Amino acid sequence: MLRIGLLTSGGDCQALNATMRAIVKTIMNKSKEPVKVYGFEDGYQGLIYGRYRTMAWADFSGILTQGGTILGTSRTPFKRLDIPEADGVDKVAAMKKNYAKLQLDCLFMLGGNGSTKTANRLAQEGLNVIALPKTIDNDTYGTDLTFGFTSAIDVATRYLDEIKTTASSHGRVFVVEIMGHKVGWIPLYAGVAGGADVILIPEIPYEMGNVVKAIEKREKDGGRFAIVAVAEGAISKEEAALPKKEYKARVAARTSPSVAYDIADQIAAATGREVRVGIPGHTQRGGIPDAQDRIFATQCGVEAAMACLKGTFGVMVAQVGGAMTLVPLQEVAGKLKYVDTNSDLVREARQLGISFGDK
Repeated sequence: MLRIGLLTSGGDCQALNATMRAIVKTIMNKSKEPVKVYGFEDGYQGLIYGRYRTMAWADFSGILTQGGTILGTSRTPFKRLDIPEADGVDKVAAMKKNYAKLQLDCLFMLGGNGSTKTANRLAQEGLNVIALPKTIDNDTYGTDLTFGFTSAIDVATRYLDEIKTTASSHGRVFVVEIMGHKVGWIPLYAGVAGGADVILIPEIPYEMGNVVKAIEKREKDGGRFAIVAVAEGAISKEEAALPKKEYKARVAARTSPSVAYDIADQIAAATGREVRVGIPGHTQRGGIPDAQDRIFATQCGVEAAMACLKGTFGVMVAQVGGAMTLVPLQEVAGKLKYVDTNSDLVREARQLGISFGDK
């Protein structure tokens, strides 16, 4: 009997179910022995408290296009992993105990950076773990792509597409806040796909004078409206020069809802234009996965399943240079993949006339 466990950890995204489907279908198709599947509810919390359900092939039928996660998810911050739960439970000890109780041969963990750090810790504790790169932010180190990313781009792009009609009708500037606290992959890709005039991402600190200049140039060239795509973590050059603690204190002291509102107010004051803020928010995590996400999620699930059957553990499934591969968890856990500011897409966006606010 081959016993496997599944859990989805951290923020949800569109292709989690597609990935689990591929894992289970592949293992049941290729295993030479019977397979028993345990699904842990609400991420690592399910593994900690033994909240699981035995699952059959039928549970994974028809979920390829279903967003979210049929197992539920939650956040269990890695930095608090060695701090007991409110009821005194030792998290790591409890997870090891439930893993052993179910006699698992492998635990498949679908999660982002923090979740991958926990997976690596469990691997170091002796558990057979395979991680799969889930995050809409595409910031998982060691892989070119994460599932959830392309679907999130589509949602953000559609928002930019649809905001243009009202922006044009009223001759407004719209500042659209797109998800990305530490990295700017979604606003970069959605900004280019959605025809933004300005894209502000954490990797490229901006100067407000340059943002205003780009908006005024568009107006001078005959543009009736302007679209500014702003990452949640967009940062000015002045802020980027601050010590980390001082910058965090400034963000904590912010009285506006977010950086997008600050930028909108500054644009309005400098240009006299009517400026509005739009926030697609958590819709970027929702809905059905797009075709690319379904394909990549399926690839990840198949590769993870085959790694399990071959006895390869302590790894994360990845795509590097267009090829599927396995990378050691210890080499990728805790690292972020930032936008390359010298990449082709950034260069091409500049040549197109898109401003990043830095010059």
